[in-house]
Amino acid sequence: MSAQTPKEHPQELVKKLHDLSRNLWWSWNFEAQSIFSDLSPHVWERTHHNPVAMLTEMSGEEVVARLGDKEFACRVEAASIGFSDYMRGEKTWSSSHVKLHTPPVAYFSAEFGFHESLRTYSGGLGILAGDHTKSASDLGIPFVGVSLFYRQGYFEQRIAVDGWQNEVYLSADPEKLPLEIVVDATGEPVRCSVDIGFSTVYFHSWRLNVGRSTVYLLDTNLRENEERFRDLTAHVYGGDSTTRISQEIILGIGGVRFLRAMNIHPGMYHMNEGHSAFLTLELLREQMDRNGDIGTAASEVKRHCVFTTHTPVPAGHDRFSKDLMDHALSSMSKSLKISGEDLMGYGRINPLDSIETFCMTVLALKMSKAANGVSELHGQVSREMWKPLFHHSAADKVPIGHITNGVHIGGWLNAKTVRFWVDHLGKDWQEHYMDAGFWESAAGTKSISDEALWALRYDLRRELVEFARHTLRVQHSRFGNGVAVYDTVLNPDVLTIGFSRRFATYKRAPLLFTQLERAIDLFNDANRPIQLIFSGKAHPRDDEGKRFIKHVIDLTNHPRLFGKVVFLENYDINVARHLVAGADVWLNNPRRPLEASGTSGQKVAIHGGLNCSILDGWWREAFDGTNGWAIGGDKPSSAPDLQDYLDAEDLFSVMKSQIVPEFYDRDKRNIPGRWIARVRRSIATLVPMYNTHRMVAEYVKKYYF
Repeated sequence: MSAQTPKEHPQELVKKLHDLSRNLWWSWNFEAQSIFSDLSPHVWERTHHNPVAMLTEMSGEEVVARLGDKEFACRVEAASIGFSDYMRGEKTWSSSHVKLHTPPVAYFSAEFGFHESLRTYSGGLGILAGDHTKSASDLGIPFVGVSLFYRQGYFEQRIAVDGWQNEVYLSADPEKLPLEIVVDATGEPVRCSVDIGFSTVYFHSWRLNVGRSTVYLLDTNLRENEERFRDLTAHVYGGDSTTRISQEIILGIGGVRFLRAMNIHPGMYHMNEGHSAFLTLELLREQMDRNGDIGTAASEVKRHCVFTTHTPVPAGHDRFSKDLMDHALSSMSKSLKISGEDLMGYGRINPLDSIETFCMTVLALKMSKAANGVSELHGQVSREMWKPLFHHSAADKVPIGHITNGVHIGGWLNAKTVRFWVDHLGKDWQEHYMDAGFWESAAGTKSISDEALWALRYDLRRELVEFARHTLRVQHSRFGNGVAVYDTVLNPDVLTIGFSRRFATYKRAPLLFTQLERAIDLFNDANRPIQLIFSGKAHPRDDEGKRFIKHVIDLTNHPRLFGKVVFLENYDINVARHLVAGADVWLNNPRRPLEASGTSGQKVAIHGGLNCSILDGWWREAFDGTNGWAIGGDKPSSAPDLQDYLDAEDLFSVMKSQIVPEFYDRDKRNIPGRWIARVRRSIATLVPMYNTHRMVAEYVKKYYF
């Protein structure tokens, strides 16, 4: 094909553009993204990089006319061919690991984070689910996801003039999202129902295509439902415990019924956290209908279920009272031909303890053939936590393993990073995510010079600084004050630290500022200054987390920290993508062992960023002394206040004595040699291990098939 002569007619290319927009494959393919961006950079930004919304705003005449540009038309044609080749999946990892026609894995999660334009996520659990789905697609795993369609999603964050977080909920228009109503052979929407208390609640589903994977988003916003049930699926984790149990009935029981209506019979049901564990009761009901013996039925259900727990503290697991269970699941009790008390036993450590509430995690553990934590340390914590359930006095006898989380590298790439790796490693470099030898060689001086790595870091830091300046101008413009001052905050020459995540108090966002004057001196060193970019949301009902945000906002307004410490509101995937690319150091300082895994820091290595973290979650396994920095030791104090003090002291010491000197000590080329050596080790040791390709492959080998 000539680079200047497209083979297809513009009208056919318009159709292919629309086809591309309706599969999230484009979200990790930069050629496709550049096509949509070039159609209208302004609309691309205003629609949160949403090609479906963008194309609805453009007339057919304009798009056809734009395709009269032969070079642009050839780009569309090439992207369409690339998409078609990808979807055929003739040569994938799974082709040599999974039997043909294997029944799919059904992955149930209360949230999926795929892209900033689709707000069906609140935090790390959803991001993990989205990355899992993308890697399953890349690897060619037969895979369907099940979740809820949150029409109003998670909230948009607005920081008030006094620094307090306010929440704004905006309704999404499905017509402007890459969704389609699932219909039957007659073209009618597929509708299913569940019983909640004495009411029947109906739902339909939206299909979301994520590469080769399909995700079904269940939606109760139907006229035939009572008014109070129409908004059941409106918000991520919305409402009280009654809303929560109702959402989880829709997700678990309703999810299985919907798959059956679609004639989908998974070989494995993967529960991502306990929110979907009611699916095991629906599977049990099906088995009971077949043979009637509940013991045999339960054994059969367990053969087809695996469970991943993410929560390292008992209080974080969903629990429901007997009264609420008796009301909400009375129909299920009758279908299973068991009493409400017997049903409660499935979610109790001690089935006969009438005081104990119903725990979704207990239900999932009892009804799964395998369970895992999300890091080695979290596996240990989980085994200790659930010893009573398995009647073991020794934690190592508890049947909970671990598979350490990863990230979908392709979805977190920056366009400049992609060009960098293509230039140095060739266009097929992304075929080697799991190849440790490839990355050992790639990180070496023969593949990449010090100058090239340092140039990349400068390029990405500059881009982050400019993104932050623009975001701060928009953020502060609504207060009616002059915003020109934000054109000069931050400095592309300065060591830049990123701290962006959910503002839960255990994550200790202000830890570096425990001794304020000492921190101020660190930020204002005339020769070796630092700067820090914060971003993150607190849960709407977490006032302590909101106070942490207010404290950080107050720090940004301190006369000696203004312009050196900033807070970017409305943290989402887009903000995260800029931060993980541009930050020189990714700071993570939770109170151990409360970070089950954490994945945000795994995203920086591919961009040449470095981690400085508590030895918790994934970093406890990854840190080798040469590929980043550790805060504190491997045996923290049992006293939280003392631990906070010790960790703050160690963090300051690491910053002062290691991180800052290594960044600013330059050779004759004005390059920080020790810093670049650490970057190389980070790339070689982290990229091939801490990605979801490796993670999903582990699930396949250990649990799925």
